[in-house]
Amino acid sequence: MTLPRSPLETPVIRPFEGLVVVELGHSVAAPFAAHILSELGARVVKIEKQEGDDARQWGPPFWEGASALFQALNRNKASVVCNFRDPAHVEAVKAFIQTEADVVLQNLRPGQVEKLGIDGPRLCADKPSLIYCNLGAFGSEGPLKDRPGYDPLMQAFGGIMSTTGEEGRPAVRVGASIVDMGTGLWAMIGILTALYERQKTGVGCVVDVSLFETATSWVSLLASQYLASGQVAQKQGSGATGIAPYKAYATQDGEIVVAAGSDGLFKRLANALGHPEWLEDPRFVDNPSRVQHQAALYSMLDARLLTQDTQTWVACFEEAGIPCSAVQNIAQMVAHPQTEALKLIQEVPGTGMRFFGLPLRLDGQRPQSLCAPPKLGEHQHLIFKTGETKV
Repeated sequence: MTLPRSPLETPVIRPFEGLVVVELGHSVAAPFAAHILSELGARVVKIEKQEGDDARQWGPPFWEGASALFQALNRNKASVVCNFRDPAHVEAVKAFIQTEADVVLQNLRPGQVEKLGIDGPRLCADKPSLIYCNLGAFGSEGPLKDRPGYDPLMQAFGGIMSTTGEEGRPAVRVGASIVDMGTGLWAMIGILTALYERQKTGVGCVVDVSLFETATSWVSLLASQYLASGQVAQKQGSGATGIAPYKAYATQDGEIVVAAGSDGLFKRLANALGHPEWLEDPRFVDNPSRVQHQAALYSMLDARLLTQDTQTWVACFEEAGIPCSAVQNIAQMVAHPQTEALKLIQEVPGTGMRFFGLPLRLDGQRPQSLCAPPKLGEHQHLIFKTGETKV
């Protein structure tokens, strides 16, 4: 069965050309994983409930009929609406998976795929070559396995919020959906591993990833410090536990992050700031000492950095070979010449929309989007016969 594809010709390597993926997904995690597969050549059929993926309404802003967030995650896909309360609809989806699909991703609410008979063990028993990926909330075992979850809940439950923001202030969520998108990345790693194994054996498997497990991976370095010392990491602000100086500073017109985490870099920093005497101070002789006395060190650095504007300091530190960056907003990042040089922002054929491409290149070429995000139920004919295609 041929899925819709733009006629655009591109020299980009598309290693998953011919791979058929069924996405029983919504929101961010599963759609993001399927989006990566689609950018790398896979043909993705997105199965949506009758009202559509909730993310279609996650706005404003809206862009050409759906939220910008939905459009960014769902280009290159086909959309088929399934009435999950209609057994005939569910059977049609199952039949399509059995005859066409190589990979299934699902992040429906806990227990739903089992109730519908489209869970991994059952589908893989009927089709041993199938790779089936569950993107759950709390994981497949344990007392919370049947609870749903979303990115902010997992940033809270997984310990991320406890170390994000400034000490003495309320908990702060990391602005980007790092748990959702990180889970999509782990799903991709699991799927790639299963595809590699299938090349050798011809047999697929069930891959399990979850938001909670992803959250624990993001804090695993902080957790290792706790396991070693018994001391719970506090809120980090813009800094990092165990490294000093390593944070953001206010300047006359903005903020700058300076990462001088080695003794050599601290020597350069002290000299660049006009304070070589800091190097003789026993409180700052090495990184463990600087971490122990970071409050005193940061009070001195804060006062010094506030005396000039951001670009003056950036020029000074770059000349001295000290890693640093102005704190940019999204608009500044988008407009930066480095973003343009890497051709990170791509146009999508047939639309006026532009999105960031995948953060990788193959033989120097970044994968390209080939067709617009689908309208709800635009491709009913792929699964349902004539007369059954109404959304």
